[in-house]
This record gives sequence, C-alpha cells and structure tokens, in this order.
Amino acid sequence: MSLETEEILRDLAQNAESVCRHYLPAGRREGSYWIVGDLQNNPGRSLFVRLAGPTSGPGASGRWSDGATGEYGDLLDIIRERTGISRFPDLLAEARAHLGRPASVFPDGPVQRKSKSPGGRPGAATRLFAASVPVAGTLAETYLRARGITLGGKMNVLRFHPKCWHRDEGQTKSIPRPALIAAVTDGAGC
Repeated sequence: MSLETEEILRDLAQNAESVCRHYLPAGRREGSYWIVGDLQNNPGRSLFVRLAGPTSGPGASGRWSDGATGEYGDLLDIIRERTGISRFPDLLAEARAHLGRPASVFPDGPVQRKSKSPGGRPGAATRLFAASVPVAGTLAETYLRARGITLGGKMNVLRFHPKCWHRDEGQTKSIPRPALIAAVTDGAGC
C-alpha cells in the first residue's frame, strides 16, 4: 500500500463520522458506532462502522462489518460502494475531495501501460510511480543539477520517492532509501 493511500485511510478514519454522514446518511450514531442497514444505505441495524479507536489493528476507527452478510472493510470500501467508482485512482480522488484536500500531487496520474511487459510486474511499477512525487524541489532535482543534468520539458517522466524499499545484494532485509523513479516509454511517450 502506498504512503499516500495509508495517509488517506488514516485521515478518513479520523473523520469516520463525517464519511458516514455523507455516504451512509440513512444511518445514525450510537455511541462509538455508525449504524445503518447495509452498504446500499438502507435503514436498519446490520452494518456497524467504528467511529473511535486506534488508527490500525483490531478495533481500528473506520473499520466496518455487516452482521447479516459477514462482509467487512474500511472506509474506502464504503466510498467505492456508494459512488460506484471502480478505478482506484478515482476512488482516492473522491476520498481526497471529501477530506477537502487538493487534487493529487500527481497531475499526470499513474503511468498507464497498454500491455504487460515481459518478466516484470507492471502493476507494482505503476503503483511505485504513482506513489512518487514530481522531481521539482526534491533531493532528486538537487542530485540531477549537481551532475549538470537539466530536464526542461521532460520532468513528467521522472519522479522522486523519499522512501523506496531497497535491498543491497547479499542482504536479507530491505531498507527505505530516497530514489529517482523513471517511467519507461516508447518514442511516442506511451
């Protein structure tokens, strides 16, 4: 899970009642829970959303369960179900908007691949690129300038990730390090 996704989930959990009032308005608060019939916002008492608790783990705020169906999840699941949004970047944009945050710091969005690259995991690469920020004003820009590299209009293919997991050869543990992330494109920029 990307750092941005974790941060959005944490902020949604801290504002769980606001999320419930907006996306499940047929429900009501009872003690530390928001109670509603189901994910379709029907009246009732089957679905419980925790409004207070730790930020993660058992009993975490923002976690829900439906006693009738056995389903459970987090607040992003509720937003997805209530809005019908199927693309994860769009779901994060909806959550950001609810939290009153500006649009993503990734104006171009994640890299979209047309076909799977041989021997790789394009989903993981796409998520890594999406979790990175534009190079301008980062340690990566300082590094490139020190090497005499100016990017001009090509800044959108390079990103900076402050804590990219890395494992040196022969090591068994990964450690987070700053990284310059590049999108691999063809001559047409796809």
